[in-house]
Amino acid sequence: MYSPNATPPSRRRKNPAAALLFLGALVLSGCGTAAPSSAPTAGTPSATQSAASAPGLPSPAVSTTPAAAPAAKVPSPVRPAPAPAPVTVTVPAIGVQTPLVKLGLRKNGSLEVPPDGPGAPAGWYSGSPSPGETGPAVMLGHVNATDGGPGVFANLRGLKPGTEIIVRLADRSTAVFAVTRAAAYSKNSFPTLEVYGNTKGPELRLITCDGYDPASGLFNDNYVVYAKLKAKPAG
Repeated sequence: MYSPNATPPSRRRKNPAAALLFLGALVLSGCGTAAPSSAPTAGTPSATQSAASAPGLPSPAVSTTPAAAPAAKVPSPVRPAPAPAPVTVTVPAIGVQTPLVKLGLRKNGSLEVPPDGPGAPAGWYSGSPSPGETGPAVMLGHVNATDGGPGVFANLRGLKPGTEIIVRLADRSTAVFAVTRAAAYSKNSFPTLEVYGNTKGPELRLITCDGYDPASGLFNDNYVVYAKLKAKPAG
């Protein structure tokens, strides 16, 4: 089973060029001017006509001040399209190929977990970046199933540095990550910032339970696999 101890920071998926905890939208604005018309207004005599109709009076001066240009329209802010969500994760080295369900936060701020049962899929925390964006994309999976069989992430301990993890996105592109390291942490001292915090580039976290205690029937630890983007999403 997977049971997270730490509450992850709530955040939206991020633009690859933005910091993990900040979403910037580039606003483009432009302006234009309309050339003023020099033609006389309909129904108004020209300067020559006015002089002819009133002999002995000086010709009225013709204004050379241009008419005020209409206010330029400001374009709506240009916002980046949301990044495609991950739909599957594959780890050939340990025989994992699973669809991904979206996970959010419960009312108490704790992280949802994937469904239980044999063959249950892994889940992607939708408050984390989409794989391929800057920051750590977080995926959770059970280490065992409710029938006592293996869970989808039962063999994460078999991953070595350099092992490839392949994520398929909703737009049919693929992001490839390479494992950099892994570590087990007690649930009583889970390093929240190290796992969920900002990173300089696109990264991935695979998390499951670890440290089974036969006496209590509980898992006392979490096992976290760290990976960095090896190949940018490509169709």
